[in-house]
Order: sequence, then structure tokens, then C-alpha cells
Amino acid sequence: MTNQKLADLAVRIWSAIVAEVEIQSEKEPVLTSFYHSSILNHSSLGSALGFHIASKLSTGTVPGMLIQQVFTEAIEDNPVIINSIYHDLEAYYRRDPACDQYSMPFLYFKGFHALQAYRIGHWLWQKERYDLALFLQNRISTIFDVDIHPAAKLGWGIMIDHATGVVIGETAVIGNDVSLLHSVTLGGCGSAEGARHPKIAEGVLISAGAKLLGNISIGEGAKITAGSLVLEDVAAHTTVAGVPAKITGRPVDDQPALNMNQQIIDS
Repeated sequence: MTNQKLADLAVRIWSAIVAEVEIQSEKEPVLTSFYHSSILNHSSLGSALGFHIASKLSTGTVPGMLIQQVFTEAIEDNPVIINSIYHDLEAYYRRDPACDQYSMPFLYFKGFHALQAYRIGHWLWQKERYDLALFLQNRISTIFDVDIHPAAKLGWGIMIDHATGVVIGETAVIGNDVSLLHSVTLGGCGSAEGARHPKIAEGVLISAGAKLLGNISIGEGAKITAGSLVLEDVAAHTTVAGVPAKITGRPVDDQPALNMNQQIIDS
């Protein structure tokens, strides 16, 4: 995506969020102060999101203001973070039929919150600020029930739907435009050091409860159906199901993550 298209996406989404919550504030006066503190008092999505997530992750010894400062520092240092956030919001809006406003994942979806907090933790990890990165990982796991190691590498346009019980290990890699549902595990296999977690290519759909273990590769546009146990590589544009997972066919679309069709056999 060109810089101009990214800029247009950013303006469109932030403008939509502000417009949505202005209407919501009139409809539900009880939440007026919540809408103002979370969105309307801020001039940018980065500022608003930093405040909103920090308020959830703060503790008595690490106040939200300090976490918000780290969030601001990260997105100013690495523009990829804020670009990824916009793509993630777009992913929720386009793929989740329960999401008809951009403000919904921003305000209420813990999968989105966990993913954006992970992005700050990953930035800290890259800066060798390991202790603070691990602190954030612990808080994300405690508050959102999503455990993503800060060393894992995640692309953009990712949707983690419902999110409860998601685990993503240290050496896992997830490409752009991937969709995961609740209780998905990208786990290790064995106690050896080095690469030991799955590598997920672009456009992959990983359905609820699927367990992918070991240093395996999931090819572009593959589909892992609900409850599957995947211990071996999966070729691109292949559907697998079962325990252990076996090939059942080929997804109808090249990127099943986008249409969220979770049928075992596509028609």
C-alpha cells in the first residue's frame, strides 16, 4: 500500500471513529465521559488508543500514564506500528459480521486490545527492554486472556476474534491478513532452543480451538478448521481438519482469512 493510501486509510478510520462516538454519546449519556476520555479528548488515534489500553493495563505500581508514555514513544519511533493498527481495525470491520463500526473493536474487543498492546511489547523487545516487554506480556495475559510473547513476529491486517485463550509463542511468525479465533495455540514442541513455533503465511484462517505445534510452516491461504491438531507443514491453499490434521480439500478463496468461511469442506 502506498503512503498516500495509508494516509487516506488513517484519515477515514479516525474520522469514522470520532463521528460514531459523537452519535453514541448522545444516545447513551451514561457513557459520555467514557467516550470523551477514550476518544473525543484526543487528536489522533495513537493518542486515544494509548490512553485507552494503558487504562486497562495499569497497576498500582505502574500507573497508566507511564504505559501511555511508552505507547507514544513506540509509535513515534516506528510508524509501522500505527499503520498496523489501522490495518487491524480495517480487518475487524471487514471480516467480523458483528462489527459494523470502527469504534467497536477500538473500544470493546479484547482481541484488538491485546494485539495492539503486544505491538508495543514487541517494540520494547526489539529495543532490548526485555523486562518491561515481559511486564506487558503478563498484563496482557492477565487482563485480556491472550498470551503473545513479545518476541513473536506479527504482521498487519490481523483479526483475533473473541480471543479468549489465544497463545502465541516466542518464535512464532504470522504474516499479513491472517484471522485467528479463540483458543488457538501457536505453541512449541520440545525444549530445544531456536525456532520451535509455527510460521503462518498471509491470508491463513485458523479456526476456534486449533492447536499448531512445533516449527512448522502453514502456507499462504491455508485453512485450519476448528479443533484441529496440526503437527506438520500445511501447503498453500489447503484445508486441513482433525486430530491429527489431514487434508480435506482446498479453500474456495485464495485468502480464507478474509471471508471467514470455516467449513471443513468448501462448496
